[in-house]
Amino acid sequence: MMHADLIDQDDLLGQLRSIGFEMPSGATAEQACAQVVCGLNDDRARALRQLVEKMLTSSATILPAVRQAIDQQLLPALATYNKARTQA
Repeated sequence: MMHADLIDQDDLLGQLRSIGFEMPSGATAEQACAQVVCGLNDDRARALRQLVEKMLTSSATILPAVRQAIDQQLLPALATYNKARTQA
């Protein structure tokens, strides 16, 4: 049997916790991402950007709900944060 690396909701929550974000247990990927993007500062945005880049460039398969949360919540929030910083 072949084993594939998967990034599921629990993996996402664990990775967000590992970089310092507090996550309620049982949060969905969408809820976790929505919470993460509130109150970004430079350090948190940098850590989050690195985490997202790592996940998206890895060979692991990102489950659809996690990918959707990244695409709809994290990527736009990071782009908006970066744009606001460069205009300030």
